[in-house]
Amino acid sequence: MSASKVALVTGAALGLGKAIAETLLSRGVKVALCDFNRLAGEQCKSSFDQQFGADRSLFLQCDVSSREELQDVFRKTYEHFGKLDIVVNNAGINNEKDWEETIQVNLESVIRGTYLGLQYMSKENDGQGGSIINMSSIAGLVPAAHQPVYSATKFGVIGFTRAVAADSAKWNYGVQINAVCPGFVNTGILQTIEKEEIMGKYYKYKDDIKQMMDFYGILEPSEIATGVMQILEDVSLNGVVMKITKSGITIESYEQDTFHKSSLQP
Repeated sequence: MSASKVALVTGAALGLGKAIAETLLSRGVKVALCDFNRLAGEQCKSSFDQQFGADRSLFLQCDVSSREELQDVFRKTYEHFGKLDIVVNNAGINNEKDWEETIQVNLESVIRGTYLGLQYMSKENDGQGGSIINMSSIAGLVPAAHQPVYSATKFGVIGFTRAVAADSAKWNYGVQINAVCPGFVNTGILQTIEKEEIMGKYYKYKDDIKQMMDFYGILEPSEIATGVMQILEDVSLNGVVMKITKSGITIESYEQDTFHKSSLQP
């Protein structure tokens, strides 16, 4: 991966986002670290400064559910580094009780982050091309009875990613758009199942979820970062849905897109 590249990662201060940002930095990429948690973000930036140098990363506090704040971090990233090549829409929450917020963070911000990425990178807008990774979940491939809204947002991420990737290919935007679907990952989201104020009536599933974790196993964030790098390093991939579990990394298969054929039929 070229050391001249610049990435923007949301939810970058902790867990999965931090692992992705660290892996990018280790490959020579400069990274804008975007996160709502200012303290964690500043600590993350300080740690990365010691490892990689202060000029390699930028911390920007951001509530991704805010249109204005998300637009602002994209603008600041571009102004600071002079370019943008990679966007990882990683920020996500699990809150079945406040399900509106879950939709705003997990789906709306991914859609907006993708469109902002295209605004800066698409050749249609005189950009140089690039890559967008949207974080989905196994719960976006198989409905999760214990997290119906979370599951809906992750299904939405996959549908949106595949559709906008086809659009990018048809009109030669020069931007790869792909989705990653991890299984259970060792991040703070796993602890939310223990909180009735977050799970609401689905709190009753907590023991079932723990049994599923024991059965399927829990991934480390670095394992997901490895999958993300595989996508970023393969310029042939577009509209791909990568599943990552303890069994390994696989690419989901779908029927060929028949949109253009069907649209021509009466």
